[in-house]
Amino acid sequence: MKVSVVIPCFNERDTIEQVVNSVRNSPIQNIEIIVVDDARLMERSTSSRKVAGLADQIIYQPANRGKGAALRTGFAAATGDIILVQDADLEYSPSDYPALLQPIFSGSADVVFGSRFSGPTPSGSLFLAHGGNRFLTLLSNMFTNLNLTDLETCYKAFRAPLLENLDLREQGLVSSRK
Repeated sequence: MKVSVVIPCFNERDTIEQVVNSVRNSPIQNIEIIVVDDARLMERSTSSRKVAGLADQIIYQPANRGKGAALRTGFAAATGDIILVQDADLEYSPSDYPALLQPIFSGSADVVFGSRFSGPTPSGSLFLAHGGNRFLTLLSNMFTNLNLTDLETCYKAFRAPLLENLDLREQGLVSSRK
């Protein structure tokens, strides 16, 4: 199965090359890397030229339209059987892909959400945010009848056909972004 990794990028000019290199060197064999630069911030940078040699596609959004719009653009360009979302900020390691994708590869799941808190130990910086996230996750689980452990996770993997009917609506600038 081919895995398309969609990497939305806004202000990660300093980390994007390392992230794409890590994805390219991940343990997954048949992989497609799509970087969506939301606002063309890295278009003329040295990073862009290096990333172009590692990624299968770099898509430059004409203006900052938000992460949801960047994901929609990346999903539309993806050609894999499975689509995986990877943030460009080095918070997650592509070495986790086999564990994340195993339920889909084995046929026991169509969608998998990663968790920063279900592993052996959460990192120190995440520990402080863990309480608030845990409360929000509990509320979400109560209203959706799901059993998530990390509502705000980045890692998401889907069988590609499921995304055809996904109605992502986020659009526009996010004022807290740098």
